[in-house]
Amino acid sequence: MGVIYVLLTISIVVAIVFFVAFILSVKKGQYDDTYTPAIRMLFDDEVITESKEKSSVTTNNNHV
Repeated sequence: MGVIYVLLTISIVVAIVFFVAFILSVKKGQYDDTYTPAIRMLFDDEVITESKEKSSVTTNNNHV
């Protein structure tokens, strides 16, 4: 019967620790951005800057 009290106490302490960790993460803004993860897969391609485009165009014109 004593084991039940020990296990109950340990489980309540663990639950309180996880609850405090959750509250702290919410206060620090961990869950503020809900839009970006949904569209992140749409922007998976590498961003091409203008300098890369100009250098590739010049390189291609030199080879032609």
